[in-house]
Amino acid sequence: MMMQPSSAFLLVASLLAALPVNADGIYTKKSPVLQVTQKNYDQLIANSNHTSIVEFYAPWCGHCQNLKPAYEKAATSLDGLAKVAAVNCDEDENKPLCGRMGVQGFPTLKIVVPSKKPGSPRVEDYHGARSAKAIVDGVMGKIPNHVKRVTDKDLDQWLSQDKETPRALLFTEKGTTSALLRSLAIDFLGSVKVGQIRNKESEAVEKFGITEFPSLVLLPGGEKEPIVYDGEFKKNAIIEFLGQVATPNPDPAPVKPKAKSSKSSKASKPSSTAPAADDAEEAKSTESPQDDVKESKRAQAPPIDTLSTIEALETACLAPKSSTCVLALLPESKEADAEQPEPVKEALTSMSDIVHKYSQRQHKLFPFYSVPTTNSGAKTLRTKLGVSEDGESIEIIALNGRRGWWRRYEAVDGKFGVDAVEAWVDAIRLGEGAKNKLPEGVVATKEEKEGSGHDEL
Repeated sequence: MMMQPSSAFLLVASLLAALPVNADGIYTKKSPVLQVTQKNYDQLIANSNHTSIVEFYAPWCGHCQNLKPAYEKAATSLDGLAKVAAVNCDEDENKPLCGRMGVQGFPTLKIVVPSKKPGSPRVEDYHGARSAKAIVDGVMGKIPNHVKRVTDKDLDQWLSQDKETPRALLFTEKGTTSALLRSLAIDFLGSVKVGQIRNKESEAVEKFGITEFPSLVLLPGGEKEPIVYDGEFKKNAIIEFLGQVATPNPDPAPVKPKAKSSKSSKASKPSSTAPAADDAEEAKSTESPQDDVKESKRAQAPPIDTLSTIEALETACLAPKSSTCVLALLPESKEADAEQPEPVKEALTSMSDIVHKYSQRQHKLFPFYSVPTTNSGAKTLRTKLGVSEDGESIEIIALNGRRGWWRRYEAVDGKFGVDAVEAWVDAIRLGEGAKNKLPEGVVATKEEKEGSGHDEL
């Protein structure tokens, strides 16, 4: 039997979610790409003086892996001009940020441009090509321009304003303002006024004795003599040159992680010898409270709601305007008081843990319900969707009545662990993967709902 495309995707996603992921995600600590988290996003990006491009990605995403070389090349090219950053949306701590930024697929690229109001940047989606050159061009085009275009006519007026304020004046043959000059103007915004003047402005060229282009002239302010820059046109060198008269504006830098002490690392190493017989009971008693803590934490997560009747199921999830629901279709019990099979207990526990986690963090998540076999709607769903029609195994499905789609969780080896289920939920939440069209008759029509309480004559 051929596996459906959506089933194959969910199977791969579940397998990948179970694999250990490098704490650094796709990008290593040596990468030119700045790694940003929920905790430092505002400091490094939102409050930055400079334009940034931010990639929201997941380590298991093939397109993200393919983008990496071009993105790192773009980061190298934009070094000192703009920030090139990345957020690993697969990390739990970053998921709220990815949700807040409207991430619906991977990779998502957004350009963050500082505004006049500090801490409230303008965020735009990047829709350009995924090549290094296109990314660089796209970001450079978004760097704010605080450079004054000066001509022969207004040169004296520009120089006479705030005479004590230092100025940097670039003489150039180009009619456009380079990203380098715009970036320098941002670095010294408020302390050094930056201007640009064309070589065709002959009076200004003659006044300052300019014979080569480009030429950068520093006017220290007051009656001090102009200083002509004679170094390379590289940002760090020019910053050092302008630093004679002003200090560049500070911009937040990544905080280096604290190195673990040798004492703590030694303490974390497992003992190479087993405990003596007399110590065995003590060791066992030391471990049991930890297990109890885990169980107590798990017990704090209340069970998900149950839709016991077909009316409740239709109202919550199968109405024409119903949004996304996640349903656990429970298997039929062979005995009235029989204990639930392990896969059922694991699935329900995972679902309740996920709902509880989102609730504790006060983050929105679509509703989760369990549907017992006593609800006739459960059998109808199994039949119409073609999932375990015998009703002997648990099924987790997601469906959206308003948009007319559904998806199935593919359990690997019959496992319903919280990590795998949450990875599947995240894929739905972020719009990843294919969706199946809901068969006709699953969603109750308006006419059906209006006539459902009456027998036809």
